[in-house]
Amino acid sequence: MHRFSSVAIVDTRGWILLQERDEHPPVDPECWGFPGGGVEEGETFEDAAYRELEEETGIRLDPGTLRLHSQFTFFSESCGENDTCGLYVAHVDLTDDDVECHEGRQMVFVDPGAAGGLPLATSARLALPDLLSSDLYAGIA
Repeated sequence: MHRFSSVAIVDTRGWILLQERDEHPPVDPECWGFPGGGVEEGETFEDAAYRELEEETGIRLDPGTLRLHSQFTFFSESCGENDTCGLYVAHVDLTDDDVECHEGRQMVFVDPGAAGGLPLATSARLALPDLLSSDLYAGIA
């Protein structure tokens, strides 16, 4: 089983930061998803969320900023086994200009109404509708 953390960064408009993946990753190439990545040995899902967010976007959040939205397991066809994802959420006062793209084609804030029309990575396709209908999202959007 693979373990990874994803981060839904929500801006002041309620838009969500998504990464457009390029053609190179073995999992969900050419799809849109949340910034995030693998949980390393001895690391918690939360620690991985902070680390991956900073590595992929340059955004460094203070400890305690991220809130766990959900942890879910799903079958990954590209990996051929189950993956467990921890999805964390934070509200920020940032714009696209504040975000660096260290992985993929681009990292941009996306209108949640338009996000469902994008080719989403498996984990984002599973988690995004639940996130958008959650009290957590409603409280920060």
